Amino acid sequence: MKALALFSGGLDSMLAIKLITNQNIKVHALNINIGFGGREDKSELMAKRASMAGASFEVIDVRNEYLQRVLFNPKFGYGKHFNPCIDCHAFMFKTALAMLESKKANFIITGEVLGQRPMSQRSDALMSVKRLSGDENDLILRPMCAKNLAPTKPELLGWVDRNKLEQISGRSRKRQLEMAKEFGFEDFESPGGGCLLTIDSFAKKIQDFKKFDDEMEVNDAQLLKYGRHLRLKNGAKLIVGRNELENTLLQNLKTNKYEELKLIDLIGAYSLVDKNINESDLEIALKIALAYSKADKNKQYQIKFKDKIYTSCPFDNKKQVSEFFVV
Repeated sequence: MKALALFSGGLDSMLAIKLITNQNIKVHALNINIGFGGREDKSELMAKRASMAGASFEVIDVRNEYLQRVLFNPKFGYGKHFNPCIDCHAFMFKTALAMLESKKANFIITGEVLGQRPMSQRSDALMSVKRLSGDENDLILRPMCAKNLAPTKPELLGWVDRNKLEQISGRSRKRQLEMAKEFGFEDFESPGGGCLLTIDSFAKKIQDFKKFDDEMEVNDAQLLKYGRHLRLKNGAKLIVGRNELENTLLQNLKTNKYEELKLIDLIGAYSLVDKNINESDLEIALKIALAYSKADKNKQYQIKFKDKIYTSCPFDNKKQVSEFFVV
């Protein structure tokens, strides 16, 4: 017997896996990467935590499909920000269900707890997820709250001993922490979501992007995670790195929609701007790029954009920049 687990790397996911592996059932943990799980790559850490719970681990990259099919047209709408949680969970389950045969697995598990999340973990929301995911054979099992729900096929057929599953509900973490101690889990992530789509500032960046560009690609979405995002007077987008790491990430994520503003003989932040920017916005972009450098406000400097060299000076102070911030 084998199960596939939707795995976020959090404590609930680890505990759900442990409840199943303790019944001598193999578990393969899947981290379904939709592209908005966070700003850092935690795949190595997640693999370690899955292993602690007794599971193998794999990242499934569905970022492009998620953008095309879920994010901008959710059947069940959004939460407080830009988070289509019900559609998102259903999409993840549907992805995992489609992998059962190739992975030679029998059912799906998840660390979800009834009532823990206001939008996606209500009883009616779980039923909506079930229908939308296509779980016609009742193969989605939630070990952490199974006794609060109707028995699933894995329980009814005796694949899983229902008596060894949990009956947790609500937002209290008391039982989870007790279980973590019982299982010897010391390295686990504190609860708190982790999805960027639930963060107001990030949601506003997506809304701003869609206002000016209907075609969001994978790297477009990744670019939203890093740097200062500014929208100039005539609609051009400018992205300015905050530190050396972000400068490198922005450079690696650059798409054909943007061109670099390259400072000549001057140290400063890495900046990307719309390649079709007009002259008026470009003039502003040059001043902003220089404002985030070691430029003297009383001097002129050269900046390369495409194949042309421009001369400009920085804004006198950062307040002149603030009106252009997306958030």
